[in-house]
Amino acid sequence: MNTAAPTLDEHRLINRLALRLMPLLGLLYLVAYIDRSNISFAKLQMLDSLGLSEVAYGLGASLFFVGYLLFEVPSNVLLHRYGAPRWMARIMLTWGIVTVLLAFTRNAPMFYALRFLLGASEAGLYPGVIYYLTLWFPARHRTRMLGYFTVGSSLGNMIGAPICGWLLDQGGPGGLEGWRLVFIVTGVPSILLTFVVLYCLPASPRSAAFLRDDEKTWLTRSLAAEAAQADQAGNGAPAHGSPFRTLVEPRVLGFALYYMMLSISVYGVSYWLPTLVKGFGVSNTANGLLNVIPWLLATTVLATLPAKLRAGNHTISAMLVSALLGMTFFVSSVFLPNNTLRFVALCLGAPCLYLLIPCFWTLPPKFLSGARAAAGIAVINSLGNIGGFIAQNLVPFVKQATGSARTPMLIPAACLLLFAAFTAVVLSGRGRARSQRAGLDQVGASD
Repeated sequence: MNTAAPTLDEHRLINRLALRLMPLLGLLYLVAYIDRSNISFAKLQMLDSLGLSEVAYGLGASLFFVGYLLFEVPSNVLLHRYGAPRWMARIMLTWGIVTVLLAFTRNAPMFYALRFLLGASEAGLYPGVIYYLTLWFPARHRTRMLGYFTVGSSLGNMIGAPICGWLLDQGGPGGLEGWRLVFIVTGVPSILLTFVVLYCLPASPRSAAFLRDDEKTWLTRSLAAEAAQADQAGNGAPAHGSPFRTLVEPRVLGFALYYMMLSISVYGVSYWLPTLVKGFGVSNTANGLLNVIPWLLATTVLATLPAKLRAGNHTISAMLVSALLGMTFFVSSVFLPNNTLRFVALCLGAPCLYLLIPCFWTLPPKFLSGARAAAGIAVINSLGNIGGFIAQNLVPFVKQATGSARTPMLIPAACLLLFAAFTAVVLSGRGRARSQRAGLDQVGASD
């Protein structure tokens, strides 16, 4: 007789879902990150080509996050309404087109407009995937899945760096400048992936032809039970009430501020690293190859550690340790005596940053579900990503003010210190809650 899914069957099902869904989702994020990192390499030639200063270019690059902020919540609400395949396909198509159009930038206003449109086009992808994973994977498996997904970002940096560096040195036909070729080559893959997403990404377990009926039932019941717990943790707010009410929820805004510290760190490092390495006196191609190293280490960490952080408070403890280590490495990258040691410190700091991302995103779904989850995750991500706007303006400003290309690395160090402080508060709160539950259990047992 075929009984309800035991633990071994659960793990087999989850692994099968991971093999079916995560490669495509990871590929989407990989392409997204190549399209985000291309701006840091194109900068090495665009400044002279368009006659921009570091600060003016930083402003243009950061306008991506303004478009992202304004359109993220509506985009994720529409994803909830129309389903992931159709809406993610729309996202891929529009951001690919805008990326290619960046190759034809002629002046600063055009650059600013296209960067804003790129952010508006991509808005909804990352929180959309996080929400999408809550439709497929029980909470105890999400840290691992988010780790697999976040691998796409580190792989995007790792793969995009040598490609962009090499393209800068090659140029294109008819005297096409290298930075223009960078945007064309990195924009086309997202356009092509539009059709893959539309036809290969299932909308939900209920519509998945590759699942048996008993598997669909088990997933539906497990996820519904977790959604009920999330509603209770969210103080009874209805899962399917107005999703825009999450814009003013204190808990959501707190998570957004928390995430902003991480966002400033991630975008500050990824945006400025090619400029730092260029200061070593290397060619664009060598710059791209050297930039592979920190992201290769980050990819290795993401592929191995998140799966080991499922139980208890291990995820939050890992966040605290990773933030403190990252802070130490980025401070060291400023004050160590030579380029080799400074580069080693940067390489060790990058994995610390990227481990924090999947760990952080396991927290919001514990308090949000349904349309509230779609909107709430989008609010956290969009407001948190203001950190990208801050980073890409603050980093060149600090460089200009201090005259040192290394000093901006104190910015991610300071943000990671604040992130660690927030994490310590969360860890302490969970410890108190666990102690209170234990006390209530003892009282109940004595009764």
